[in-house]
Amino acid sequence: MDGLERGNRRARTEIDPHPKAAVVPAKREAATQILHRIVVVGGGAAGLELVTRLGDRLGRRRRAEITLVDCARTHLWKPLLHEVAAGSLDPGEYEVNYLAQAHWHGFRYRLGQTIGLGRAAREVHLAATVDDEGRQITPPRAIAYDTLVVAIGSLTNDFGTKGVVNYAVPVETPEHAARFNRRLVNACVRAQAGPVHPGQLHVAIVGAGATGTELAAQDYRTIREVVAYGLDRIDPERDIRIILIEAADRVLPGLPQRISKASARLLHRMGIEIHTGARVTEITGEGLKLANGSFIAAELVVWAAGVKAPAVLHAFDGLESNRINQLVVGPTLQTKRDPDVFAIGDCASCPQPGGPGPVPPRAQAAHEEAAHMVRQIERKLRGGTLLPFRYRDFGSLVSLGGHTTVGSLMGFLFRSRHVHRRVVRPVDLPRSLHGPRASVERQPQRDRGPTGTCVVTTNRAGGEVALAVDIGGVMT
Repeated sequence: MDGLERGNRRARTEIDPHPKAAVVPAKREAATQILHRIVVVGGGAAGLELVTRLGDRLGRRRRAEITLVDCARTHLWKPLLHEVAAGSLDPGEYEVNYLAQAHWHGFRYRLGQTIGLGRAAREVHLAATVDDEGRQITPPRAIAYDTLVVAIGSLTNDFGTKGVVNYAVPVETPEHAARFNRRLVNACVRAQAGPVHPGQLHVAIVGAGATGTELAAQDYRTIREVVAYGLDRIDPERDIRIILIEAADRVLPGLPQRISKASARLLHRMGIEIHTGARVTEITGEGLKLANGSFIAAELVVWAAGVKAPAVLHAFDGLESNRINQLVVGPTLQTKRDPDVFAIGDCASCPQPGGPGPVPPRAQAAHEEAAHMVRQIERKLRGGTLLPFRYRDFGSLVSLGGHTTVGSLMGFLFRSRHVHRRVVRPVDLPRSLHGPRASVERQPQRDRGPTGTCVVTTNRAGGEVALAVDIGGVMT
């Protein structure tokens, strides 16, 4: 998007320490017509898909007024951040510009960080935004709604561990990922200029979920590629260590055990060290301390353990939230204390009847909730009865760098050595997330694994999509 600012992807937000004081001078944005006002807060995997579908089905036809609120200017699909951190993906090739997306799909985009909610007046309160020079872009204001959908995602949960804020790098935003990549390359260049110190080229990744596991595999390849560009004073086998640390008893604890075992075998084969059942108690500038008293030297530490919803939801004008700040919703995705406020994605604690707990905070669940919310809102506008959400787990695949992909689809174990990237969900995105003027790359790749054939396509949003899976000769 040459005509749109790309360099400053996230405007800095000027937040008053006393939110009530910031709301006083807020200006209410009045609707241009008397239409049902649907406001979606958060343009992540769930929110962006929801406003795109609603804009196409309701906004374009002037059946409702759709507004997206986000503190960033662009969207990059979060499961791709580990590739940005490793330096194997250029975010500019995969991000979606909210302003352009809104223009193409019949909704409005408003820049700003949500700092509060006024349910009595049906307003979402936004903080002022400023640019890099400190000049105000937008003043404190309030966005009026008739139906509100909260989809602001999740943040890394450091569990209050000492030193995380000062010494560890999270992987939550493109800026975080780019920061880690710079530190990684700088460490290699620094090692080339002088003697390699213990821990200088050690990368410790705390949290062996999908993000941590995939980042470990990507870093294994990336560091060796950087060293191959003339950094001959570095011996990869002697100087480089990738350490994956998990408090649970296995890697990928949220996925089936057979996927965990297959992934662990492949990581060990690469030379990645795995510490399970290991709880980190402190992070320092030289490495990290474990609960068993041992110390792991590492100059680069990534914190990818646990998630929590943003703190603003903890006291969101009286709405019920849980211990990790998620809004508690019922089967219809409505919040417990306000039927006009919904929550979807990682920031929602949604019941899963018959399941081991709430719906898991995964991109697949966010997509399914967004699709369900489109139908819910249409029923709401017609005065119909809202239906309960039912989560369906279609399986998961984990990309271990350029080496292999493991996972399960429709309950079958899947392993491949040639999948281009990662299959993120077995359904297509709503038509095009890029509008009629944007091209969509389609690179179908057919790969026969032990259990069947998977057809993979890639689009510019970074959403690799499994269009068909051939298991035992049956196309699903």
